[in-house]
Amino acid sequence: MSLFHSTAIIDKSSNIHPDAEIGPFCVIGPDVIIEENVKLLSNVVVQGKTTICSGTKVWPFTVLGGDPQDLKFQGENGSLKIGRNNNIREHVTMHIGTEAGGLETKVGDNNLFMAGAHVAHDCDIGNNCVLANNVMIAGHVQIGDWAILGGLSAVHQWTRIGSHSFLGGFSALTKDLIPYGLAVGNRATLEGLNLTGLRRRNFNNEEIKKAKRAYSVLFENEENEFNNRIEKLKSENIKSSVVEELISFITQKGSRSYCLPQES
Repeated sequence: MSLFHSTAIIDKSSNIHPDAEIGPFCVIGPDVIIEENVKLLSNVVVQGKTTICSGTKVWPFTVLGGDPQDLKFQGENGSLKIGRNNNIREHVTMHIGTEAGGLETKVGDNNLFMAGAHVAHDCDIGNNCVLANNVMIAGHVQIGDWAILGGLSAVHQWTRIGSHSFLGGFSALTKDLIPYGLAVGNRATLEGLNLTGLRRRNFNNEEIKKAKRAYSVLFENEENEFNNRIEKLKSENIKSSVVEELISFITQKGSRSYCLPQES
């Protein structure tokens, strides 16, 4: 029995695994690759040079692989790659990459994209992330593993979001959010560490203590310039994977400034 519904429109040039399920009224373009155990429930459009890896489930009225909403886009052959075991809910949109971003939009494994979320061109999203309802991600945004973005939040183009971080609902993030950081507001400011997330993911008390120390050095001593605080943290030589990731994120500076605590 075919797992491709008779009302689905599937281009003969597409590459779809026979164990994938293509539901009613789906539309699949010529350059699409769909791996085994992918489920498109109904009314899903997949176009462009898009790959959907095994185990991903896509809900109705989602559009994957559309052209970027970028006036500089000139029809270049960008791509979208979606990893394994993602859950992509209703009305989600994801766009292919552009020349300025390496021609690829990348989504990792085991992510949840709630209804109405948008992933723009050239984004790079890690694994185990949650983008809640109507989260808007602009172009060239990088999101690390285990990050959670609350509903109706928005992220400025070229912004980096570190792993295990949390962005509160209704927030507008225009600056880089450190790994393990918690930010909220319009414009979003750093409220501290995502301690709830650290505990839920079984970071032990010693790691959390070291993370708190690193945060204190970086963000609670306003007497020194920020670059001096970074050097002070390095000099303390704290043996911790969390602290090492914080230092690595900050020293590999992107095009945006850092999301900082609100000035008192």
